[in-house]
Amino acid sequence: MGVFVLLPLVLPLTAWPVARLAEQRLHPRAATWLLTVTACALALCSTLCLTLLMVVGTAQLPGNPLPDAWSDDEVREAVPYDEAAGQAAIPALLAVLAGCSRVLWRHLRVRRHAERGLAGLPRRTVAVLPDPEPYAYALPGRGRGRVVVSTGMLTRLAARERRALFAHERAHLAGGHHRFLLLVQLAARANPFLRPLRTAVSYTVERWADEEAAGVVRSRQTVARAIGKAALVSRPQLDPVLAGFAAPGPVPRRVAALLGPAPAVHVWPSLFTAVGVAAWTAAAGTMISALSSANSAVTLFLVLKAATPL
Repeated sequence: MGVFVLLPLVLPLTAWPVARLAEQRLHPRAATWLLTVTACALALCSTLCLTLLMVVGTAQLPGNPLPDAWSDDEVREAVPYDEAAGQAAIPALLAVLAGCSRVLWRHLRVRRHAERGLAGLPRRTVAVLPDPEPYAYALPGRGRGRVVVSTGMLTRLAARERRALFAHERAHLAGGHHRFLLLVQLAARANPFLRPLRTAVSYTVERWADEEAAGVVRSRQTVARAIGKAALVSRPQLDPVLAGFAAPGPVPRRVAALLGPAPAVHVWPSLFTAVGVAAWTAAAGTMISALSSANSAVTLFLVLKAATPL
């Protein structure tokens, strides 16, 4: 395997430039898909390589359930720095599994808590809660999900701004934005180098919904004004599980984007632009990561197969 098994652990660094440029230069929908697919691919590759290293590290531990032949010299020679890398991979992989499990548990817990709060209300696409605290969010679920909004939020918005709010939240449900948020959170737990992509996707899904809402109300200024009002009265949310109207931010950037021209829709950025170079760099890093992890997996499989007695 050589050093190829270690490359996928650091190749997510190649995606940092595109994480920043894509949210500024690409259409939010294209940026969300690009960053999510890149984050998931890099996270899978790094987790696979951690698993390969963990196999070698576990084979060195006394009393392990693996075949004794898996700790032979020919197996250990297939991994660089086998003792340090192999044994360090064990707690690292356990941390990845624990972190991803925590993300999934928190995601399900928040959704269950939100659904319990709506118990007894009519099963409609919009649930208005008699709560003076201002908030609004999209709650995915059976069918197309529901838009949840408090009376405290509605009373602070004008009629056209309320229409923008509902269009924004319906865009979250129609686009399945909760899935993008969940995937990038899992990817960031699998590899901390992917956290900038998680932050960028948290922003681009909101921009995506902003643009959809602007198309519905036919006024970018109305959507910008509604976002600004909602942000002023809402409490800040840290690392939200569900997409919300006033979070995540930064809200001033969303408002500024809406006050400017609508973003152009591009399938793939041109190579002769900064975002194009960054995107191709991230694509190259992802490809190298995939090839490295595949090479390492095949090599270790062949080595272990040869070392295992018939």
